[in-house]
Amino acid sequence: MTGSVIETRGLTKRYRGGHLAVDRLDLEVPAGSVFGFLGPNGSGKTTTIRMLMGLIEPTSGTATVLGGAMPRAARAVLPRVGALIEGPAPYGHLSGRDNLLRYDSADPAADPRTRRARVTAALDRVGLAAAASRKTKAYSLGMKQRLGLAVALLQPRSLLVLDEPTNGLDPQGMREIRALIRELAADGTTVFLSSHLLDEIEQVCTHAAVMNRGALIAQGPVAELAARSRGRLAVTTPDTAEAVRVLEERGAVAVCATGDLVTAEPLATDPADVNAALVRAGVRVRAFGLERASLEDAFVALTGEGFDVAG
Repeated sequence: MTGSVIETRGLTKRYRGGHLAVDRLDLEVPAGSVFGFLGPNGSGKTTTIRMLMGLIEPTSGTATVLGGAMPRAARAVLPRVGALIEGPAPYGHLSGRDNLLRYDSADPAADPRTRRARVTAALDRVGLAAAASRKTKAYSLGMKQRLGLAVALLQPRSLLVLDEPTNGLDPQGMREIRALIRELAADGTTVFLSSHLLDEIEQVCTHAAVMNRGALIAQGPVAELAARSRGRLAVTTPDTAEAVRVLEERGAVAVCATGDLVTAEPLATDPADVNAALVRAGVRVRAFGLERASLEDAFVALTGEGFDVAG
């Protein structure tokens, strides 16, 4: 598929009582992309996903998924979509394998002749093969997240929609899920990934959209979004206290010293003049320059605020 896999125009959701959860959202998700849907908790991400999947009606505006207008085209579209939304809810008295068998048997498009083989393959792909026979009431949150991903992977999908897929995972589990997402994208699946973790989006996504308080702030290729802001000034020196003093005297803000590294928001003056001032003050400068701008820098520049980068 070429073009946009997801497209919204003026998509709006206002709940009873007047709360505006999503405000006139115009979103375009290119086919074949790993698209990061980024924003703090409460920014409207999950509400948007629920409208895209036809789970709730928008107040106004339109949402098109895989060429179908949602929610009207849900019955035709959703068999081509794998989704993990608001965390999995397995049957606790059943094993991981039996949960997947039950989910698969409820899919009218699933071939019962290959059911057990596909369940085994999905469990193995998300790293649950060794726990397949355990009852899911004994699963950790991270294991339940993996099981939810396995449900989404039981059939080949044109689009995979994941809402906070690394929630509850340890660092190794997060790395494994990111690798899996990259594999799926390489196989031609478009992945729509909602997260409040900036570094997660930056590591795995090709494109991103930034939400804040229900509104779309920016969208585009991740590299272009990061390039909208300047990276922080970075000075490597054993004389950190003196470097901090010199930078603050020259008007630097958000100055931070960690080990032998001093960083600050870039100054308007020529960086060469700043470096010369440090040297004149006796600061032994081992390295000096601007760090590469990150998605976090872009978000702060766009919104004037930050949010939990590490989760």
